[in-house]
Amino acid sequence: MRDLKYLFAYTVPLAAYVSFQSTGIWTYSLVFYAFLIIPLLDIITGESSENLAEEDVSYKKTKWVFDLMLYLNVPLVFGLLFLAFFNVATRDYSTAEYVGLAISGGIFLATNGINVAHELGHRKAYVDRFISKCLYMPCLYMHFYIEHNFGHHLNVATPEDGATARYNQTVYGFWITSVSRQYISAWKLQLQLLKRKNKPFVSIQNDMLWYHLIQPAYLASICFLFSWDVMLFAGLVGVVAFLFLECINYIEHYGLRRMKTESGRYERVQPYHSWNSNFNVGRIALYELTRHSDHHFKSTKKYQTLNSHKESPNLPAGYPASILMSFFPPLWFWVMNPLIPEEMKNISQ
Repeated sequence: MRDLKYLFAYTVPLAAYVSFQSTGIWTYSLVFYAFLIIPLLDIITGESSENLAEEDVSYKKTKWVFDLMLYLNVPLVFGLLFLAFFNVATRDYSTAEYVGLAISGGIFLATNGINVAHELGHRKAYVDRFISKCLYMPCLYMHFYIEHNFGHHLNVATPEDGATARYNQTVYGFWITSVSRQYISAWKLQLQLLKRKNKPFVSIQNDMLWYHLIQPAYLASICFLFSWDVMLFAGLVGVVAFLFLECINYIEHYGLRRMKTESGRYERVQPYHSWNSNFNVGRIALYELTRHSDHHFKSTKKYQTLNSHKESPNLPAGYPASILMSFFPPLWFWVMNPLIPEEMKNISQ
C-alpha cells in the first residue's frame, strides 16, 4: 500500500476540477488547497529524512506502478484543460472569477504538467521524453526541456545558470532574469547541438524551431475550437504555469553557490548545492521534487528512490509555504539569508 501513496498527487487535479466547475470564490479552490491546506498538512504530518534500504531501491526503481502514476497525468492535464476552456467559452465569468480560474489552471499545469514533464524528461526512453515535451507544450515552455537537461544541471549554483537565484535577489526580479536567460541559453545549446551534429539551422533536428511551431499551433487550435478569448485564457494559464515553475526554481537554489577549484573549474555538484525539503505531504504531492539535492547529485534517479542527505541545506518549510514566503521578500531574506553559508554569500553577488 505504501507504493500507492503518490496517488495523493491526484488531489491537485481534483482541486483543479473543483475550481473549473465552480463560480465565485471557489474558482480559487486550487489556490487555497496549494497555499493553505497542503502547508497545514505539512505542519501536521511533519518531516521525514528516512531513506530506502538498498533492496527496496532495487525493487522500486523498476516497479511499473510508479511510472503509471506519472503517465496518468497526461489525460488528466489535457482533459481538465479542455474542461476549463469549454467553461470559459460557454459561461460568463466575472474578472475575479476569470483570475481565479487562470491561477488555479496555472498551478495545476505547473504541478501535474511541468513537474511530471521534468521527471520524465530525465529518462532515457523515447516515449518518456516525448510525453515530457507534450506536457511542457500547454505551459508554453518547451525550451525548458533543452535548457534544464543540458544547461541547468551543468551550471547549477554558478553565475552561468539563469535558474539559480542570486543572494538577496527577489523572486520578482528572478522571474525576469530566469525566464529570459533560460530562453537565450536554450537557443545557444540548440545551436551547439546542431553544430556538433553538422546540421544546418533549418533542420528537422532543430527542436527549438519545432517548439516555435508547435506552441503557436496549440494556441491556434484552441482559437479554432473555441474562440480568440479562450486562446488568450490558455496563454495566460501557460504564463502562470511557468512563473510558478520559476518560483520553484527560486526556492530550490536561492543564494547557493559552487566554489571554483585550483584548476579554475567549478567543483562537482554536491547535495549541499540545492535546498532540500523533507515535509511529507509536499514530497508526495510533488513526486519527491522536494528532495532536490539528491536529484541534482544524481539526476537519473527516479523520483521514488530519491534520498535525503545530511549535508543538504533544508528549507524551513515545505515548497508551497516557501513559495508563499518568497512573495514577501523582506520576510524571505530574514528567514533564509542566515541559513546560507558565509563563504557562499561572498560569491553570490
